[in-house]
Amino acid sequence: MIQDITPHILKNQYTKMDAGKEDYLIFFKGREVLCLMDENDNAHIPRFKDLEEWNPDIYGDDIFLFSVDERPYFLVSHLNVPEDRNFNYIEIKEFLESSKRHRGFAAVTAFQLSNWYQNHRFCGKCGHELVHSDKERMLHCENCGNMEYPKLAPAVIVGIRNGDYLLMTKYRGRTAGYYALVAGFAEIGETIEETVQREVMEEVGLKVKNITYYKSQPWGLTDTLLFGFYVDVDGDDTITLDEEELAIGEWIHYKDIDPTRKHYSLTSEMIQLFRSEKIEK
Repeated sequence: MIQDITPHILKNQYTKMDAGKEDYLIFFKGREVLCLMDENDNAHIPRFKDLEEWNPDIYGDDIFLFSVDERPYFLVSHLNVPEDRNFNYIEIKEFLESSKRHRGFAAVTAFQLSNWYQNHRFCGKCGHELVHSDKERMLHCENCGNMEYPKLAPAVIVGIRNGDYLLMTKYRGRTAGYYALVAGFAEIGETIEETVQREVMEEVGLKVKNITYYKSQPWGLTDTLLFGFYVDVDGDDTITLDEEELAIGEWIHYKDIDPTRKHYSLTSEMIQLFRSEKIEK
């Protein structure tokens, strides 16, 4: 999955530090991140030295994000980008399939933090501008004392098994043509296991048993922490589809699962694991 970057290490502890010439610079324009293109048209995250010529105040407009292998990444909010140089904007989703997975994970994690900073400029209690803490990744209001920390939305991915079949879905209104699994966000007042049962019932009308935790995944594109579970259908396996959310929900035999799907997401890994375990038997 995209967070599996070993032997590289992402260190997300906040540290008050100043950017240097060799440090990585992250700049977003909507859902696109600024990249420096090489002679083979490969995209790279630029360093501060690549843009300082056109941005004399660049070192005063930066926020430390995290480090990868001791090399810091910083977010900048304003930047002059020369049009006659090899710079280009790349859609953030393209980094999910980056050949250098640690760079892709860094870009997606930076996107999550960038959105948090953008969406928390002012206090939600009194409306005053929030101030960055020098000690931790926190924004605070000097007027009312309110403190804001990055928040994650817990959600579940559910692999529903029925013998040699896996229940696979396609979302309504999505352009992507690949299959997914039942998924949904946890609600106030429920355990994550109760989320599994509720989402399965709401989306495909099934009762399930043998709820078994598999693995988790941070998903920076939606500020989500995903929890993967396998379950077995309990009783009647007739699918009653939530047609407002899903376009397709059907039982797929393990032999009909596409083996070429890439493993950067928890959903993809769970689908391929079901297939491979059946083949090995």
